[in-house]
Amino acid sequence: MIDGAIGGVPARELAATYGTPLVVIDTEEVDLEIDRFMRAFGARGIAVGYAGKAFLVTAMAELLAATPLRLDVCSLGELITGERGGFPAGRMYFHGVAKTAAELQAIADRRVAFGVIDNAEEIERLALLASTQAPVDVMLRINTGIEAHTHEFIRTGGENTKFGIPERDAHDTIRRIAALPQLRLIGLHSHVGSQIVDVEPLVANLAALIPYADAARALGLPVEELNLGGGIGIENGPGDPRPIDLEAFAQRLATRAAATPYRLAIEPGRALVARAGSLLYRVITVKRQGSRRFVVVDGGMTDNPRPLLYGAHHPADLIASDAAGKPAPATLAGRSCENDEIGEYELPEDVRAGDLIAMRYTGAYTFSMSSNYNRFGKPAVVFVRDGTHRRVVRGESEEETSRFDLA
Repeated sequence: MIDGAIGGVPARELAATYGTPLVVIDTEEVDLEIDRFMRAFGARGIAVGYAGKAFLVTAMAELLAATPLRLDVCSLGELITGERGGFPAGRMYFHGVAKTAAELQAIADRRVAFGVIDNAEEIERLALLASTQAPVDVMLRINTGIEAHTHEFIRTGGENTKFGIPERDAHDTIRRIAALPQLRLIGLHSHVGSQIVDVEPLVANLAALIPYADAARALGLPVEELNLGGGIGIENGPGDPRPIDLEAFAQRLATRAAATPYRLAIEPGRALVARAGSLLYRVITVKRQGSRRFVVVDGGMTDNPRPLLYGAHHPADLIASDAAGKPAPATLAGRSCENDEIGEYELPEDVRAGDLIAMRYTGAYTFSMSSNYNRFGKPAVVFVRDGTHRRVVRGESEEETSRFDLA
């Protein structure tokens, strides 16, 4: 008999109370990761912002509001979520490669501390919404051309991505901002990718930004901060060594910036919340096809598309079961009308329908990327801590998946 728990709460209790699939976030783990980052970076004067795209619901915004972190949002939906969670406008900032008119208006209305400009057209559009009497604070995202060795879907630096101002246009873009008194350039930003396990591209990114910042200051622009983005990689699962020593990395950045007039900032997302998350599934059926054994669960690509998008792998535990057989190869698969194979695992020979499986390290880019494909409802989200649990997002019923249809 296997009777596991998440955050001190028995898995069977969570499944019986809220149903499955279920997103479970252990908030104590979130607190521990925030503390690690603040001790490494905050203690060295490096600001830490949370990338809301990783996972953001109102309760998460409330949790973050009680910390020293900033919050990076990249849509009106994320902004409204932060506002509903009581996150201070002065600690939020707005990203986005193609901001809508309403999103630029939100920046101009100072619903955030500053906006991060991603393209030349955005400069002109935002300037039309601002005034010379009350200029809007902005940062400029520069694509420094530095590429991180990561999957092409999550690479955001280098010449073959859509993000930021290319280096060849950076100086002209800075000069254009200098000619617009409606905008106040307070910093530069550059992000090279996600799940980076080698700090060298991140350190090189800082070195590449400094000459542009110097050029901006020579034009009289009040550039004070260099934001190096996020993308700090994490280990594959519990028990694996962490690929990046945060203290050593933070010290390298601080040492490199010490001879400059600039303060630094980073914006991790997945590194702060991934470890805290588990996806709780119930096995629906076990079937053999040829030489393969498929363990099919009641979720899949609709609540965690990352394995199909770019080969992400999450540890999986049989967390509640009467199984006692030897481990044997199994393909964990979802129930959507696609070949949504979640991954290859070793599961007991006698795993059966009704058993509960927990996929680990799923706090980031699972719920936030969930969809209603096949008209499946999105899962509920539960926060757990020290044996207690509370629902923070209600799961969608089948009827609710058509609530916006006009007929």
